[in-house]
Amino acid sequence: MIVGHALCFKKKNHNYMSHKYMPHSEKDIKEMLEAIGVESIDSLYKDVPEEVIYKEEYNIPSGMSEIELRRHFEELAGKNKPLVVFAGVGAYDHYSPSVVSHLLSRSEFYTAYTPYQPEISQGTLQYIFEYQSMISELTGLETTNASMYDGATAAAEAMFMLVASSKKRNRVLISSTVLDNVRKVVETYTRVHGIELTEIAEKDGVTDLEVLYAELEKGDVAGVLLPVPNKYGIIEDYTGVADRIHDAKGYMAMYADPSALAVLKTPAEWGADVACGDGQTLGMPLTFGGPYLGFISCSKGMLRKMPGRIVGATKDADGKRAFVLTLQAREQHIRREKATSNICSNQSLMALYATIYLSLLGAKGLREVNELASDGAHYLCDKLLNSGKFKLVYNKPFLKEFVVSTELDMEKINKKLLEKGIMGGILLGDGKVEFAVTEKRTKEEIDTLANLILEN
Repeated sequence: MIVGHALCFKKKNHNYMSHKYMPHSEKDIKEMLEAIGVESIDSLYKDVPEEVIYKEEYNIPSGMSEIELRRHFEELAGKNKPLVVFAGVGAYDHYSPSVVSHLLSRSEFYTAYTPYQPEISQGTLQYIFEYQSMISELTGLETTNASMYDGATAAAEAMFMLVASSKKRNRVLISSTVLDNVRKVVETYTRVHGIELTEIAEKDGVTDLEVLYAELEKGDVAGVLLPVPNKYGIIEDYTGVADRIHDAKGYMAMYADPSALAVLKTPAEWGADVACGDGQTLGMPLTFGGPYLGFISCSKGMLRKMPGRIVGATKDADGKRAFVLTLQAREQHIRREKATSNICSNQSLMALYATIYLSLLGAKGLREVNELASDGAHYLCDKLLNSGKFKLVYNKPFLKEFVVSTELDMEKINKKLLEKGIMGGILLGDGKVEFAVTEKRTKEEIDTLANLILEN
């Protein structure tokens, strides 16, 4: 890797030290090449096609002083235009108290690595334990992990759990009302692992349960993944679904918005065996798509099939409360070839983000977040429908997100909204638009959005 780094700054004249920030001398490079039995860097990369090697000068700027560098980044930051966001579809503009980022930036948290050594990692282990407890309370399931990358990869890992738990069954069902990006990631994971994935069609914006039940009758389904809420913002009714899945000897997983679970029926209440999703809705900023936080919760019976870190509470030699990584035989650092997953990057910084956020808001605050979002979403929906220029596509219950249709040129309107500092709804095609409203949106902002749209 270090030798390869030298090639990145390769010049026409082969003067590898021409870049003044290169940390290695000609002597260092020579010793490394000798150690691996290669004569030169050119020989090291002889298998790389000549046409893909960059031979021009690199446009690397000159060094800057601290004040120049700060000014440079301020200019770059100035190009970012903060927007009033009415888009959703899996990523939402929720508010986060300032204390969250303040505490998160403390060096003991910011630089913490995977807590393999409990003797020196009690702080990290404790907040992961608290995080697991809070997510378990939201999902209603007994156990929760940490260290999942995002919601999509958590969903893929949940699919592996269903197959591993079902024995000799290699087919999973996924509703087409699960977020599109999540379905695509799950499809990739299942395909390369040789798992058969069947997508269940939607009907009137919700999972077609008759199609689902017909697939279950084939007797080869390991499990099913269903959303709450779904990609259209609809709160689907899964009454009796878990019983049908379990009667067919399959398992039920749910892709859930953890924030919404404060006011909706939990996966456990629906009868699910596994819950997964993205913790971004727990106050994490949009920030161009990350970093986010995937989570998985499951029933106690599926605990050993769950990937990622699991922190347990115990007592030390003096009888004091202590925390440890538990059931580590499931993990790649113990049994790489037999691990439930090879996920190894530690996402606990984002788990800490969620922990602080949930600690500050509490159950009451999280309910209020959803109530404000719901009130705002229904207010905007009614305002658009009452104009006569929009129709509700799916007449189903929704929380903070909904889909309407119109004959207005929404692509053109969205461009005008951007000029006014507003990110409008997501265009779904065929005149359909999906709007999302969070607790951050004021009545004045909603009125401004609606007025700008309806003046066309």
